[in-house]
Order: sequence, then structure tokens, then C-alpha cells
Amino acid sequence: MPSFDVVSEANMVEVKNALEQANKEITNRFDFKGSDARIEQKERDLTAYADSDFQLSQVRDVMINKLVKRNVDVRFLDDGKIEKIGGDKVKQIIKIKNGIESDAAKKIVRLIKDGKMKVQASIQGDAVRITGAKRDDLQAAMAMLRKDVPDLPLEFNNFRD
Repeated sequence: MPSFDVVSEANMVEVKNALEQANKEITNRFDFKGSDARIEQKERDLTAYADSDFQLSQVRDVMINKLVKRNVDVRFLDDGKIEKIGGDKVKQIIKIKNGIESDAAKKIVRLIKDGKMKVQASIQGDAVRITGAKRDDLQAAMAMLRKDVPDLPLEFNNFRD
């Protein structure tokens, strides 16, 4: 029986490359000369450092531009609060979301069932598996999810025929 998985996970290799490019641009930019502006990555946590709130917003803008150029969806980013660290310096922890949360997974299953399509949806951990008798039904389900779930960066993988 044909099936596919609906997942939501960032390409961490592209994230790492984008952060390296952003850090390179930050060190070369004139308005950041002599400052401690940088972005560090620990697994799925990014930490942006800067000398002021304004510089922190500039660091975030550079990072977002580099992520967009590398085709990483910025909806994966979950901003933390801005914290003061010693003197005027500030930092912000930005988490990279991974997987579909249970509320969003239930919403996807409900959309599939309400769509009166000839497919079944089931929650498999942090993914949603959709099965159906025909490939065309599965492709219609993909199109419907792309249209009706704009707030989540969804990917469709593990397509089996």
C-alpha cells in the first residue's frame, strides 16, 4: 500500500554552512569592527552574541539572510528572550525546531479526515504517516497539506509505492 511520511526537520548541514557564512560576514563588516558579535551552534541551539540590542538584531538579520540563501526555512527558528551578559553585551538563544509537535500532528490528521480523501493518517512519533490505495490520492493529500498548513515547514519523504 503506497505511503509517505510528513516530517518537519531542518537540514542541519545547511544550517551549519549558513552560520559559518554569517560569522564570516559579521567579522568582515565595518559596523561590527571591534565588537564581540558572533553566532555559536551547539546541536540544535544557536546563540547570538552582540554588544547591543541593535547589533543583535543586525546579527539575526545576517543569519536569516544566509539561511534563506541556503534554502533553510526560517520557520524552524524559535527565538528565546534577549539576555544581558556582563556590561552592555547581550545574547539570545535561538532553538531549531525538530519534528511535528503533537498538537500540529493532530491538526494534520484532522485535516486529512475532514478532507474526505481516500487516505488514512496516523501519528508515528514526531512524524505523520499517510497511506492510501492510489498514488494520486497521496499526491492530492500532499497538495492539500501544503495549502492548509502554512505555519509549519513540512516535508514529505519516505514515499513508498
